[in-house]
Amino acid sequence: MKSKYDTREEWLNAATDLLRPIFKQRASVTIPKNVRLSCGWTSKGSRGKAIGECWDARSSADKAIEMFISPKLDEAMEVLDTTVHELIHAGVGLAAKHGPVFKKAAKAMLLEGKMKATTGGDAFKADIGVPLLAKLGEYPHGALTGRSSLGPKQATRLIKVWCPACEYTARITQKWIDVGLPECPNEDCERHGADMEVA
Repeated sequence: MKSKYDTREEWLNAATDLLRPIFKQRASVTIPKNVRLSCGWTSKGSRGKAIGECWDARSSADKAIEMFISPKLDEAMEVLDTTVHELIHAGVGLAAKHGPVFKKAAKAMLLEGKMKATTGGDAFKADIGVPLLAKLGEYPHGALTGRSSLGPKQATRLIKVWCPACEYTARITQKWIDVGLPECPNEDCERHGADMEVA
């Protein structure tokens, strides 16, 4: 099913609008009007494990409750249940953390599992997910895998060499060190023309 929205943010904010009355009816939770959702890395970046994050309005210059859904997610149902989890934080307040107030709302919204990592089970999919996705269409996003999929970060190949007399430094590859260390180029140095040393 094609997405009915051009951008991820349009989709996420449309999902929020559709979820507002469901939250009110099922969980007696009001989702604040100053909620803003985006697809983006959480505070731990691409290497973090969190797939969603809710930021307090006091963190935002325009007092919006900012929420981020990880760009690692591209499956619409998972994005939707993650959105519900983050909206609970906005609705019950971040001070509630994942405690009893959060848990009561999560259960009412048919989320399952540990409260720090809820998922939408069969009941969520049937009663909330499928009807909403019929209105929203597919999530317009392809998963972003992050740097880890590109292999480990390349270590520097340059090695520091220096003149111990004047402290002139340079960086060269091991290949050229094996050929021979460069000479100190500083004409004012007492070791000018002498081989530099590996630092």
